[in-house]
Amino acid sequence: MVRALIFAFCLRIVSPFTDEGGGVQPLTRRQREILDYLREFMEEHGYAPSLEEIGRRFGLSSLATVHKHLTNLQEKGFIKRSWNRSRSVELLPTRAGGTALELPLLGYVAAGAPIEAVVSTETVSVPEELVGRRETYALRVRGDSMIDEQIRDGDIVIVEDRQTTQDGETVIALVDGSDVTLKKLYREGGRVRLQPANEGVAPIVVDAAQVRVQGVVVGVMRKY
Repeated sequence: MVRALIFAFCLRIVSPFTDEGGGVQPLTRRQREILDYLREFMEEHGYAPSLEEIGRRFGLSSLATVHKHLTNLQEKGFIKRSWNRSRSVELLPTRAGGTALELPLLGYVAAGAPIEAVVSTETVSVPEELVGRRETYALRVRGDSMIDEQIRDGDIVIVEDRQTTQDGETVIALVDGSDVTLKKLYREGGRVRLQPANEGVAPIVVDAAQVRVQGVVVGVMRKY
């Protein structure tokens, strides 16, 4: 809803969450999960987990894979390791005061009339605090039908991959199995109203069976 969106307004996509300008580089989801595990383990035990313990926690049978993840975390400035000691991981403070997560930018979503989904293979770095535990992805907005919610053409919306929603949440809706749109969703009997946030744009009202929720918007980013 609006409270979730306002939190992300006017954040830059680049600095300070990427390495442009010397900030912290973005993490993949697995790297963030491992970093969170390191923090939790060290808070509980007072020392770092072994490679074997990390591997068991994430179902990684190859210690080389675990080593690669730790090397990536070290190269990105999140941990420090001593090569001649076991359990030698040391957590480092992040230079930018926050970390970033790399999300797939899956394409475009219409804030206007529904459009066919446009798929892309890009990624985008987003502030870690915008991403919960659910699978999350990003979409670029086309159109201004949500302008009164401060969602503008060209913005990037952060989307939780979930289908359960409350009335009034801003969702990514698949209409008639092919058209994708960004709107507020309201259930009205056996119908669904996809409500824009622009007085000049008419709502979309269809049978509930014609709509499938693809995700719920939890944040907005804008590049200046």
